[in-house]
Amino acid sequence: MSDDLRFNFGKNWESYLSLLDQQRLEAHRASLIARFGQECLSGKRFLDAGSGSGAFSKAAASLGANVTSFDYDPASVSCTKAMRQQTPEATWDILQGSLLDQEFLRSLGSFDIVYCWGVAHHTGDMWRALQNLIPCCHGDLVVSIYNDQGKASKRWAVVKRAYNKYAWLRPLLIAGAWARLWGVKFVADALRGEPLKRWKNNYGDHRGMSAKHDLIDWIGGYPFEVAKPEQVFHFFREREFELVDFTTQAGGIGCNEFVFRRRTGLTN
Repeated sequence: MSDDLRFNFGKNWESYLSLLDQQRLEAHRASLIARFGQECLSGKRFLDAGSGSGAFSKAAASLGANVTSFDYDPASVSCTKAMRQQTPEATWDILQGSLLDQEFLRSLGSFDIVYCWGVAHHTGDMWRALQNLIPCCHGDLVVSIYNDQGKASKRWAVVKRAYNKYAWLRPLLIAGAWARLWGVKFVADALRGEPLKRWKNNYGDHRGMSAKHDLIDWIGGYPFEVAKPEQVFHFFREREFELVDFTTQAGGIGCNEFVFRRRTGLTN
């Protein structure tokens, strides 16, 4: 795929870092603790496959994990390195690489935890990317994949492609997406006399993210692939992983979240 159509994820993460205060960092930590437990990361090899801002890598390092982070986007790698500089005592390596580069992934070795959150579906070849991750994992594999909404997902793909192809359309597409995704919440908050309350305040409580930057990531995030929950489940079950936890979008927009655990030793 032409890089002209690929969304600049790293640039969006660079902007997000200006908002990354201690409260948001604690939300990142809390998200990992809720998933793995307070002590479960200590001494574990943790691979952040597609590190983005680097904030979750930093959270894992602060919980005692030995972290390896990589991202395809050079700006995302720079963001992760900026996070690394704030944690000089951490055992933490940062690399540039792609989920589609099988040899690169094999060179990393194996990990207790592989964390691939909202990344594989932006590579342009999602199933190949997920396949390439398997030799890296001898423990838990955490993935989130956009939910397949059928025709709605196909319409969003058209919008995302247009966002990246036509710069002049971007303000209109952003406004339309905001109305579609946030309009009802805005009206509800306005009726309570607190317009934009959830947009400005509460959203950061969820994994420490930013409503503004997530909106831009959503509307621009291309390449874009989706999967039904059962497709992801069957894919990993056939490769000797068992599902130990999951959260779905019940047919709605957003990512289905999965935690798989390897049942056997490493295979190719």
